[in-house]
Amino acid sequence: MTHHLVPVDSPDDILQSYRGTPIESLLRYHNLAEPLPPSTGHAHLLVAMCMDHRKELVIPNEFAYVLRSAGGNLRDSEFEVAYAIAVGGVDAIALLAHTDCGMSHVLSKREPFIEGLVQGAGWTPESAAEHLDDDAHRHRIGDAVTFVVDEGARLRTLFPAVRAAALLYRVDSDRLTQVADG
Repeated sequence: MTHHLVPVDSPDDILQSYRGTPIESLLRYHNLAEPLPPSTGHAHLLVAMCMDHRKELVIPNEFAYVLRSAGGNLRDSEFEVAYAIAVGGVDAIALLAHTDCGMSHVLSKREPFIEGLVQGAGWTPESAAEHLDDDAHRHRIGDAVTFVVDEGARLRTLFPAVRAAALLYRVDSDRLTQVADG
């Protein structure tokens, strides 16, 4: 299946399926500079995004649970997702992949990864290589857009009553883009 990117430059650009949901609010706050209330009083949304330092969302205080992980990957974080739904009361998840994600091509960073752990963390080269070999495959996401769409489908299977929106954060413009089928 092919996917196309739908920018959000006006309220009319927001996909119909997101209207009236916390996903619409996220897009309005972040992309359209809608005024932020001082607080929303409780979380309305779970945001899953990469730990990358180049991304910062414009959202009100208390609006969202935010989980950051390598590549925005929620594998092994299903309990946190369940908590946000069951105890936090959220009924929507915004899955944010981003452009220029290191986890898209983490396996190509073997030498800098090993050298960085040796120099920065005091590891032996052998331990650093073993760590990469053991764990990189779980964190590698490949193509960011394909990953975020697939992760949304996986989460909808686990939590069928919860809306999971696939979004792409463009690092060069700090804008969110919707990922649509078709």
